[in-house]
Amino acid sequence: MNRRRFLTASATTSLGVLALRAPAAENSAPAALTSSGDLLTDLIRANDAQIPALLERQERRPGHRWLGGLANAYGLHAASDTGGFVAALTCAVSAPASKYYRAKELAEPLQRAVAYLLAAQYDDGTVDYYATNFRSPPDTAFILENVCPACALLRANPEPALAAVAAELGRFIVRGADGLVTGGVHTPNHRWVVCAALASAHTLFPNPKYLGRIEQWLAEGVDLDPDGQYTEKSTTVYSPVVDRALLTVARHLKRPELLEPVRKNLEMTLYYVHPDGEVVTEASRRQDRYQRGSMARYYYSYRHLARIDRNGRFAAITRQIERTARGQIGELMTFLVDPEFGAALPPDAPLPTDYARLFAHSGLARIRRGAASGTILANNTTLFSFRKGAAALEALRFATAFFGKGQFTADTLDGQNGRYVLRQELDGPYFQPLSKEQIAGGEHTKMAPNGTLAANSKALRLRSNIQTLQAVVTLTEQAGAFQLGFEITGTTGVPVAIELAFRAGGKLQGVEPVAGVNDAYLLRSGTGRYTLGDDVIEFGPGCVEHTYTQIRGALPKWEGQSVYLTGLTPFRGTLKIS
Repeated sequence: MNRRRFLTASATTSLGVLALRAPAAENSAPAALTSSGDLLTDLIRANDAQIPALLERQERRPGHRWLGGLANAYGLHAASDTGGFVAALTCAVSAPASKYYRAKELAEPLQRAVAYLLAAQYDDGTVDYYATNFRSPPDTAFILENVCPACALLRANPEPALAAVAAELGRFIVRGADGLVTGGVHTPNHRWVVCAALASAHTLFPNPKYLGRIEQWLAEGVDLDPDGQYTEKSTTVYSPVVDRALLTVARHLKRPELLEPVRKNLEMTLYYVHPDGEVVTEASRRQDRYQRGSMARYYYSYRHLARIDRNGRFAAITRQIERTARGQIGELMTFLVDPEFGAALPPDAPLPTDYARLFAHSGLARIRRGAASGTILANNTTLFSFRKGAAALEALRFATAFFGKGQFTADTLDGQNGRYVLRQELDGPYFQPLSKEQIAGGEHTKMAPNGTLAANSKALRLRSNIQTLQAVVTLTEQAGAFQLGFEITGTTGVPVAIELAFRAGGKLQGVEPVAGVNDAYLLRSGTGRYTLGDDVIEFGPGCVEHTYTQIRGALPKWEGQSVYLTGLTPFRGTLKIS
């Protein structure tokens, strides 16, 4: 099972990933609730609606090892799920408009849940993330992201039974934060999540050790490239995680300089938005690569900086997220603990919808003309993707049968004067016998388990009969219509297959099925059409010199509807997409 599937199975609440914030004054939260209008009402209703199902999931069998915890879909009682449970119930008892406001009957489930968290916590303060990480400081930090603001709200609750839960929850927080003072991380974003968790814990339980550890991580410098993107380039998961973590540290510890990388990332991300509100994920180095995703996780950061900077573009994207991804906004806790979060935003300023931008450090170019949106990528098996309204060409890829390594991945992307060039060079050598001297020295023939010469053997041998392949793709755009020129030269007679991978659910015209392969088609000539709803993508002209579409060494067919053009090297052709 991969991490993405486990995360799905472990999801507990519609709250999503909750940001860490400074606790509100005890009597200030209710007054702030009127400023955010219908969104806050929707969030409270959605949270209320999930409470009965969450209570049903809580382990209540007397004597059970994990009494009070929540099991995920695989029957594993998980601290992450239970932390989300604590956050959801805390929001319910803290929101004046909730039907559970100050409900005494939720005190006992909360007490049991916190008791489970303490039981699941190791002596070093960490917890397990059963999908992959054990005794994990960073996963502990993600849980503190939920429960620190919950502790602040419970502290302020006038109902004694609910306020009493805060003391036990505080024990979990202090033990967890103490573990983060010495614990390590796996990935770049973990550093900033740990810092945010420690900053939040410090607002509740001030400790100079927490501040010292934050300074150790911050001394490394924020991993932002000149384009405005973080190392992991994860546009729907970890970039927004880093943004909110840095915002949290900046606000809690009065470090305004940490807002600058957040601003740069949010500015860049405006150019990664498709017309329907989805975000470009193709360049990600993490599990969201090629996944459909909205801008919802950025809501926290855009709304904060729209207000702090009086930034009209950030206000406009905040409102756009409210329209296009309303059901995915998980910020009820934010509204409850931070009165300023619901303050009025500045007026909208126009968002970029007509542009051509090259992000050289990310190996990516973005071109948008209203409803038409194209992405060009280097260092990626997807060289181009295209949206036209709801219609989506999710990936354009090609491969050659060149020694089983011909999947095109451009080494470089050059862009100038509206012309973008992707290049790749490959070679395919054969190997000579070892010399008498090498054999005498004990370097006998070595084979790999798959029957080929082992790599260490190849390094010793002279190369001969070297074959080469050069592939160049040139892209130009005019008024939202793209032209791609292919030039694949070098060794002759090498089969080529170009794949246009469309989103499943559309209707194709002008193509014919590939025998024996589901959802695979050939465009022999002329122009093909892909229609989804009222939106149409046209592509062509077609070219079919062979039907070898599932080329050895190429990636498996895309999940969706794939159309192929084929040929042999030397291959020169033009493809228009509009």
